[in-house]
Amino acid sequence: MTRILHISTRLILGGSQENTVLSCEGQVGLGHEVHLAYGPIYGPEGSMLDRVRAFGKIETHEVPHLVRPVRPISDVRAYSELKTLIDEIKPDVVHTHSSKAGILGRLAGWHARSKPAVVHTIHGPPFLPGKTVPNAIYTIAERIAAKRCDAIVSVADAMTRQFLDRGIGTPALYTTVRSGVDLEPYVASHPTRDEVREKLGLEPHHFVVGTVARLAEDKGHDDLLDALGEDLIQNEHWRLLWVGDGYWRERLEARLASMGIADRVVLTGLVPPAEVPGLMRAMDVLAHPSYREGLPRTVTQALLAGVCPVAYDCDGTPEICRHKQTGWLVPTGDKAELGRAIRHLANRPDERLALAAAGRETAGREFSDRAMVAGLEHVYAEAMSARDRRQGPRGSTTL
Repeated sequence: MTRILHISTRLILGGSQENTVLSCEGQVGLGHEVHLAYGPIYGPEGSMLDRVRAFGKIETHEVPHLVRPVRPISDVRAYSELKTLIDEIKPDVVHTHSSKAGILGRLAGWHARSKPAVVHTIHGPPFLPGKTVPNAIYTIAERIAAKRCDAIVSVADAMTRQFLDRGIGTPALYTTVRSGVDLEPYVASHPTRDEVREKLGLEPHHFVVGTVARLAEDKGHDDLLDALGEDLIQNEHWRLLWVGDGYWRERLEARLASMGIADRVVLTGLVPPAEVPGLMRAMDVLAHPSYREGLPRTVTQALLAGVCPVAYDCDGTPEICRHKQTGWLVPTGDKAELGRAIRHLANRPDERLALAAAGRETAGREFSDRAMVAGLEHVYAEAMSARDRRQGPRGSTTL
């Protein structure tokens, strides 16, 4: 049995958090003792804490000062809180997730008296286009943190390339472990497509372009409106289905009203994760025009549900949405091409189904939660060996 402490900044509904919780659940199933630490949960994105508590076998720990924004005083306190927690739990492995928890958690784990192996997962790029000063600060912090861990997990090869290009760590430090998905709810037949559509007020003949994402700036909802606004006006049977909530909801609703297409868009708001597979099945195309991604779980989930994705060629997205093989890739930010791709697929249902079928086979083989947990087992074993080499067996005073 291995004692594992996962650390995540916010346990909201999101891809990295789903990845983390699935990892915890899978590791409990293998007989490990699993702990999960996180900062205060707030905002309209929802929380995964109820799921963790319902599972019942994961010890949870709230870290009061672990917050997402850079706040020096809070960050110093969060580091101290994490270090104290690590020394209390005495984990074999500290596994950090996301940028803030990744930086503070790695530092705390590295300097803890209990000498855990330290592992970090890159779920997505922390570097923002055009943000020169913040990117420089993040790069320096990531370089420091990379020297204070035994292994780095990338959910996509693209993440490894981006970090190495910035001089963060060495190639030997990185291992790609795909972000896994619980397959069963997506390949299940209930609720059916027609049942979900009826509940949403969608007719069987409607052509439905869906998104599953936070209503936020970098997720591309505005791009989708720019690309398809005229199509939604001219084609009475076209609909958008937006699954999720976020800080941009009111702004997006105002834009829909100003365009005169509010009646062509279904906004579900925040939904429990258990409802997402059925909502996916209600779609004809999943649109994912996101500007920043690690490995988009939404695309994997759509393919498992039998839905063809159209996505921006961004970061790790091409590693699951392979152009004209398992979906349709569009140059990032090319709204005209985004519209053309969706119109192309709207008129070719057989092509949509063929791409989704090919993608479902790939996703089921390479992106299952079991494959992810097995990959982490290998990483942990290597990390604990690296820990022992650098500082001697647990309890020694080599350092």
